[in-house]
Amino acid sequence: MNITLRPAVPGDIPVLERLIDLSVRGLQAGDYTPAQIDLALRTVYGVDTQLIADGTYFVAEDGGTIVGCGGWSKRKTLYGGDRFAGREDSLLDPQSDPAKIRAFFIHPEWVRRGIGGLILEACENAAIAAGFTRLEMGATLTGVPFYRVKGYAELEHLEVSMPGGETLPIVRMAKSVTAGGN
Repeated sequence: MNITLRPAVPGDIPVLERLIDLSVRGLQAGDYTPAQIDLALRTVYGVDTQLIADGTYFVAEDGGTIVGCGGWSKRKTLYGGDRFAGREDSLLDPQSDPAKIRAFFIHPEWVRRGIGGLILEACENAAIAAGFTRLEMGATLTGVPFYRVKGYAELEHLEVSMPGGETLPIVRMAKSVTAGGN
């Protein structure tokens, strides 16, 4: 295994869309119902092209095959891809706002190999380099144990509204960081 990270580019979008679907269906079935997963894939999850345009979304590759993705943002949106209606793309102030850790998805056949940790470290380091001292995210229930181990604290439980009265439980988590010691 020789995992490399690089910024995502628009040409990656079709592969990322397939990866997100496989990741969600393969890894979140123990935490969400089939209806929640289907609705989330149609209305919440998905590629956020703003992250790609900002150069803050990374892909993890093994031999040229994308096996994971994730990013960070200097914008207010806490979660959701392009199809999510609750987006807020205005810029954050690194002096007073936390950067957002966003949209982590790992191929089910590649979990537990350190890929998520590599992407998270790259995101944290980039956010620190941009002047942020705090990070936050809207974590899936599936992701909470991973982020807890990486030093994130649970702040509040949220319910993302979806069509038909369905909701998607997520957890807002946060962490303070400093240069050289995230």
